[in-house]
Amino acid sequence: MGEELKRRIGNLPREEWTDAAREVFAFWGEPDAWENGSKTNMSMVLANHPPLANAYHTFGKHLLLASTIAVRPRELIVLRAAWLQKSAYEWHYHVGYGLKAGLTMDEIAAVRDGWQSPVWDGKDEDRAVLRAVDELIQTSRMSDETYAALAAHFGKEQLMDFVFTVGNYVMLGWAIATFGVPVEDGVDPIGFDLKTRSGAAPGEKSRPLEAG
Repeated sequence: MGEELKRRIGNLPREEWTDAAREVFAFWGEPDAWENGSKTNMSMVLANHPPLANAYHTFGKHLLLASTIAVRPRELIVLRAAWLQKSAYEWHYHVGYGLKAGLTMDEIAAVRDGWQSPVWDGKDEDRAVLRAVDELIQTSRMSDETYAALAAHFGKEQLMDFVFTVGNYVMLGWAIATFGVPVEDGVDPIGFDLKTRSGAAPGEKSRPLEAG
């Protein structure tokens, strides 16, 4: 299911729950989060540093709710970034989000093979997205050829959101791996092989603050 992470910064202990920490728990609108904490380990870890958490969540809220990039390419970005970084936490959640966004299981499987997979034949936008993610993560730059391929589908604001979205999920992957944030207890984790621990088929999942 992915590399076993060493927990270096754990979920904020209840005896340290200040009002500032509770604001972090409740940021994404989870029921009863103010009183009982967030159900997500990432929020509970970030609550160790509320000023950082609030700044990061504000940025994340833009990427989630105000980004000019459509949901499908956003999920391709995150899945490819998660695969390249071997971030089991992000992979688990974004398989479900990707399915909800209209990606097929064959397409999600092909994310692991990258932009050259034949699955992307005739899907020029998807291929350009995956290629651009690879270049940004692997070289910290985007070649003129790849930028032009992406710009054939995305406008100026979308290109800007694209780069910052990739950077966000690289940064998040660093945090997950460095602090040792595991997938939550009680979920059925989806591995990089696209199999769940229980053997059930992965299903669609709604993103935070997304109805349905």
